[in-house]
Amino acid sequence: MTPVPPADLPGTLGALRAAGHRYRSVKQELRDNLLAQMRSGAPRFPGIVGYDDTVLPEVERALLAGHDMVLLGERGQGKTRLIRSLVSLLDEWTPVIPGSVLNEHPLHPVTPASRTLVAESGDDLPIGWLHRSMRYGEKLATPDTSVGDLIGDVDPIRLAQGRTLGDPETIHFGLVPRTNRGIFAVNELPDLAERIQVAMLNVLEERDIQVRGYQLRLPLDLLLVASANPEDYTNRGRIITPLKDRFGAEVRTHYPTDLERELELIRQEADLVAEVPEHVLEVLARFARAVRESPSVDPRSGVSARFAVAAAETVAAAALRRAGLLAAASPAPGASAASAVTGASAASAVPGAAAASGASAGPGASAARGEVLAGDPSSTADVNRGPFLSLDAVARVGDAVSVTSTLRGKVEFESGEEGREIEILGHLLRTATADTFRARLAGLDLSGFTTLVEEGETVETGELVSAAELLRQVGTVPGLAKVLDRLGVGDAPSPGQAAAAVEFVLEGLHLSRRLGKDVTDSGRTRYGGRD
Repeated sequence: MTPVPPADLPGTLGALRAAGHRYRSVKQELRDNLLAQMRSGAPRFPGIVGYDDTVLPEVERALLAGHDMVLLGERGQGKTRLIRSLVSLLDEWTPVIPGSVLNEHPLHPVTPASRTLVAESGDDLPIGWLHRSMRYGEKLATPDTSVGDLIGDVDPIRLAQGRTLGDPETIHFGLVPRTNRGIFAVNELPDLAERIQVAMLNVLEERDIQVRGYQLRLPLDLLLVASANPEDYTNRGRIITPLKDRFGAEVRTHYPTDLERELELIRQEADLVAEVPEHVLEVLARFARAVRESPSVDPRSGVSARFAVAAAETVAAAALRRAGLLAAASPAPGASAASAVTGASAASAVPGAAAASGASAGPGASAARGEVLAGDPSSTADVNRGPFLSLDAVARVGDAVSVTSTLRGKVEFESGEEGREIEILGHLLRTATADTFRARLAGLDLSGFTTLVEEGETVETGELVSAAELLRQVGTVPGLAKVLDRLGVGDAPSPGQAAAAVEFVLEGLHLSRRLGKDVTDSGRTRYGGRD
């Protein structure tokens, strides 16, 4: 949808001059607005996580210097998002000559036709206004990209209408000239063929263009930003040296430098359909970092930040699937006395759980729980863009096992690891779970959980084991309240949150060799004493 300019903006060239408007180049505009935001303390690059002390200062220096720049980084490091965020530093509205494909400024026309129009109309020249969102152009470099796509070509229809070959009006301008007075981005620059790279030389230095043997002296006004993989960019033959020389700044991006930045990125980007407790998110963040650092993974390819985001979304989907299947397999609320007893016993396993689950919330509570997009925010509500689809769906650490198969395509393994992909990912996931267990619950007395499986007793959990069933097996566990407090669940957890905490403790005790574990033929996970 094209933004509509405010009605109080000047409508003619004379009114524009009377308002005191002055022409600025795009790079001057970006510099002035960036300095203004620095002085006011306003956010300069909203949505960019983990670059405050590394990448963003270099980008700001390049903008203040008026340099075109290239961002170098592996996949999934937010290069394109960073480039697109530069648009927010442009003026919200800028005047243009109506009908100009080059977005020419009324005070600075560049084509012969526009200069003639301004001279003839004078202060009565009508002007239009262009929103900053319309001043951004982008092209993904592919081997079949042509000079005509980026720069332009002769329009045979205009020639057939009687114009001469040397007339600038015969040119159909490409993406770069059409982004005049804006920001143009070329993603994956080294994928451009060499002859196309040559066509970009004049744009970057002389700021003019050449089309089919004759030169158009059009002073293009734009900021050119490119992105590239570091290995491709530095590999001789993938990009011509004169083009590299014309970029004023080369900025290296990177993956999140620490666990907190990784978690912050997941919280910002993940669109979760069910609650994912903080300890499960931490497991996934540690898992992504472990995969990235694994010697079995090709470091030249990298492991995208989208890996951890997709993992969180997959785990949430597994929780929602469990809630849906269990709801279909169980009788409707209130259908029998047995179901009421089951719900009461599950809620009583954790102090305060009954109130949190709504079991005694009074008339109408059951109906409210069944409504889609209803309910109070949970402990991880800030992760989501909206309320959860099901109040009963809470992810557990066991749900993360599905990630190893569904996301293996996002990882490029070393050639010697063929056929072992799921095994490697499974090992790294267990390592991440154990590290999170130690970080979250170190120093707690968890003997109450090991006592559960004394004398041959077992605790079963799994993809289709409900929270009520799991909590009924463990009953009242000494030390569970402290576990819930360490995991940030609070004093009144829902049954789903309590079950997620119990399963996390059981898995952590198994990984620390204090509990045994096996998987039944039906797919359930059984925790018991060590043999």
